[in-house]
Amino acid sequence: MFGSGPDTGHGNSGVSGPLLIPMRFVWPYGGRRVFLSGSFTRWLEHIPMSPMEGCPTVFQVICSLSPGYHQFKFFVDGEWRHDEHQPFVNDNYGIVNTIFIAREPNLVAPSFSPETPGRSNMDVDDAFVSSEPVPTVSDADLEASRNRVSAFLSRHTAYELLAESGKVVALDVNIAVKQAFHILYEQGIPVAPLWDSCKGQFVGVLSALDFILILRELGNHGSNLTEEELETHTISAWKEGKVYLGRQIDGNARSYPRCLVQAGPYASLKDVALKILKSKVATVPIMHSMSQDGSFPQLLHLATLSEILKCICRHFKHSASSLPILQQPICSIPLGTWVPNIGEPNGRPLAMLRPNATLGAALSLLIQAEVSSIPIVDKNDSLLDVYSRSDITALAKDKAYAQIHLDEMSVHQALQLGQDANFFNGQRCQMCLGSDTLHKVMERLANPGVRRLVIVEAGTKRVEGIVSLSDVFRFLLGV
Repeated sequence: MFGSGPDTGHGNSGVSGPLLIPMRFVWPYGGRRVFLSGSFTRWLEHIPMSPMEGCPTVFQVICSLSPGYHQFKFFVDGEWRHDEHQPFVNDNYGIVNTIFIAREPNLVAPSFSPETPGRSNMDVDDAFVSSEPVPTVSDADLEASRNRVSAFLSRHTAYELLAESGKVVALDVNIAVKQAFHILYEQGIPVAPLWDSCKGQFVGVLSALDFILILRELGNHGSNLTEEELETHTISAWKEGKVYLGRQIDGNARSYPRCLVQAGPYASLKDVALKILKSKVATVPIMHSMSQDGSFPQLLHLATLSEILKCICRHFKHSASSLPILQQPICSIPLGTWVPNIGEPNGRPLAMLRPNATLGAALSLLIQAEVSSIPIVDKNDSLLDVYSRSDITALAKDKAYAQIHLDEMSVHQALQLGQDANFFNGQRCQMCLGSDTLHKVMERLANPGVRRLVIVEAGTKRVEGIVSLSDVFRFLLGV
């Protein structure tokens, strides 16, 4: 801040005295440079606001103010702005936001203390951001929004996802598993289609989950698979025993699908999205064959939910009013997996781990909870990192998998091995707030490489939930 900081006893505050209460101001709408000014600075000083770590579009600053009535505005990239979602009035300075701070310190100060862990910060942030109750979307608006999204996806085809130029990495089933995962790591991809030259067909995909199952099998003292065999063990041989191994690990006799989930270039985007959701896969190969029996098909593209979501965002960008649900805060709609509040019935638990948890425990949790990532948190459940299935491919570098023991290496150490990998925008932890709108969350998830957002409490980064691409599509399509 500037000099002695905001004026705490003048302007429109109406109260003088030594009592100062920390207040958090939040601008969640992005920008390059964001400042705060108000009656507490006599409108003379601009207080710089800082982007939240992991949430570059959310700017915040904490100011110590005296109790009473205050007015304020945001100065964003050279323009005065106000937040329409916070209380505002038309004043001599144009439209300004307002805030009233109660005199009783026991009602406000403890909640705004930056050192106070728990939910207190978000509780006050929510009260500060809007004094109105969160509007709920009607069943009619929800149904209308879903129908419009469904109609759009039904009208457009997978052909529209194809880029003018690009590459798709495919693997031959006869190469060694160890070599295959080294390729995945070097190419920075989590999955690759498998080509069987004898059959003249694509027969499946190799993913990070395969590597997880292999590493667990290597760590099993009763395993028939040795590190030496892994050097020459082909993908084809691995796939042959995967169903049996999967049943052993799952303990629920679930068979892994052996047929390749694919789609043609003229399949609707809705059909492609539903294939991904129902098959619980990360991508669907788009293929086309000139022969009637479908042999020797041409692999055109690997379709993902992220690409389809980007099409939705682009189409409805200038007609957001036709989708009433887009402006709903994600905390007000049935979306994602949330940490249950005290007294709430336990739903699906949110899997989290400490950084000192073993890599073996993390891999087991990924499989048993059927999730693609796990938030890594400190003792206060504040987000430190995220361990994802795709992180396992980092162990292919320099044959690190042959030098570790799953029950001796910590998650933190495993993440350190892959710290030089390329991540989206250089950030591993993609976060959002529960107060963010569905539209904002969709736009972030539509970015390449982002498959989920960890929902955190503003300031403390305490994990409140997680929302994935699959969650968004299940909500939008009502499946």
